[in-house]
Parts: sequence; C-alpha cells; structure tokens
Amino acid sequence: MEMKRREFLARSIVGMGGVLLGSGCLDAARQKATKHDPYELVPLGKTGIKVSRVGLGTGMRGGGRQSNHTRMGKEKFDALAMGCYERGVRMFDLADLYGTHPFLAGALKKMRRKDYAITSKIWFRPGGIPEPERPSPDIVVERFLRELKTDYVDLVLLHCVTSGQWPEELGEQMDILAKLKKKGLIRAHGVSCHSLGALEACVKEPWVDSVHVRINPYAVKMDVKTIEEIPKVEAVLKAMRRQGKAVIGMKIIGEGTFGNSDEKRDVSIKYALESGCLDAMVVGFEKLEEVSDFAARARKVSVGEGVSQLLVRRPARVA
Repeated sequence: MEMKRREFLARSIVGMGGVLLGSGCLDAARQKATKHDPYELVPLGKTGIKVSRVGLGTGMRGGGRQSNHTRMGKEKFDALAMGCYERGVRMFDLADLYGTHPFLAGALKKMRRKDYAITSKIWFRPGGIPEPERPSPDIVVERFLRELKTDYVDLVLLHCVTSGQWPEELGEQMDILAKLKKKGLIRAHGVSCHSLGALEACVKEPWVDSVHVRINPYAVKMDVKTIEEIPKVEAVLKAMRRQGKAVIGMKIIGEGTFGNSDEKRDVSIKYALESGCLDAMVVGFEKLEEVSDFAARARKVSVGEGVSQLLVRRPARVA
C-alpha cells in the first residue's frame, strides 16, 4: 500500500509539473534549447581549446599598435572587457598590430585564467608596427606573455597572410611556433588569412591548427570581391573543418559597415551561425550596447534552421 501511495504521488507530481509548465512555459523552454546561444562554449577544432561562440575583437581600425580600442583609454577598455566577460564572452582576440595586450592585462587580473582564451597574432610583414626589426616568434611570444601577465597564450597566429605559398615562405616561423606549443607557452598556432590563395593553402598544411578568416554574406572586406564568389570561401572552410582545423570568423558585420542596417546585421549573423563554415567568431565591439544587440540577434536564429540561399545570395548594396 505504501509503495502504491508513493507511485501515485510521484505520478501526480509529474503530471502537475506538466500542467504548471503549460504550453507557454514549455514552449519557452523548447525555444531556449533550439535557439543559438552566442555565449555557449564551443570547441576550436581539435585544439582542445573551448571558447564562447562570440569573442571580443580588439582591432577596430587597427595599425601601428593602436586601434579604436586602445584609443578609448584603459579605463573604458577595462569596462568593455569586463562587461563582455560578465555577459559570457570567453575569447579575447588581440594582436601586436593593435597594441591591445597591455590594455587587456588589467581586465584579466579580475578573471580566472582557466575561464577565458586569448588569441593573438604576430606581425611579420614590413611596416605596420613602429620598429623595423622582426624578431623570431619565440622572442615575440615571450614579450606577449610579459605584456599580458600570463603563462601561456591559447592561440597565436601569423598575422595577415596573403601569399598562396606561405607554408614555404614562413617555414622558420612555423617551426618555432611548433616548439613553443610543445613547451606549453602556446596551446595552438595558425594563420590569419587575407587572400583566397592563402586560405586554400591552409587545407593542405598539417601545421595549421586554426585559421582566422574574413567572412560575411555580402563579400564586404573579404578575400573575394563578389557575392557569387563566396561559395569558394565556404568550400575551403568546410574542408578545413572536416580535417579538424578550427575556423574563427571575422568581419562578420563588415567591420561595422552594416551598423546602420538592421536587415544586413540580422542576415550576417544568421549566416555566420548557420553556414557551417565557422567554429566561432570575433567582433570588434566598442560598446556594451553593441554586444547586447549582437547577442539578441543571434538568439533569434534557430539551431539547425539553415540559411535561405535566396536571402544570403541576393545582390545587395551595403548601407
């Protein structure tokens, strides 16, 4: 009798739970589970690194170790970085070219090291940074660690690779970064691509752990010039992902070009989430309002919904 009574109560509670949830609460729960979470932790290929789906980029209008992020001053930058972290951002994208290492170091003091990932980039090209010398990556990464006040950098890239023969041309730098990875000073290495030829070379190069790529559905500030050419980029990125290489998107909203168009921002964010080309993305947010706006638009995109080819591929003038 006691067992039957317990079974009756258990079933009653389960049934009551269903009634209390009702269609509204249940639909809300299902909607939450089927919508994209911009702050969800996702793996970067086979690197073993997990990051938030959306990270903070710090290189808006960057060059000469300055960017819009350094120009806002350390106090405002610290507030931006901490505000992003408090919302759920767990990836911070830096570069020697941007000069943002010392700026982020202050905010990092308030975060647990295991709770976030740092990506940074080595500038090996002429110009771009004040001094003419280009020390080897081991010397550069050692400076990065001092500037960031950390024991390791999660991902280090060779910045702004344009040549289709970069694996042959940058072999020495690649070997040094591989040694730094074995020492645990960096967790993964790769390249930031600025040409389709450079991107295609990544598919054949086993050294590549991760790639930064410029991508959006309007071919703005990308490695191709027309919307019709975007499938070429998509094919390369999907090939890399099948190999277990990580792909991080940048210029998702055209480096702010689509800031005045709700439609283009919605389409671009939907495309980034549903194209199947990206593991994660970085966006150069300059205000916390921009972070919240991006997150709200991302949460409107259903998981597995896919992107309308008509919507994405149609020619469109950038507002």
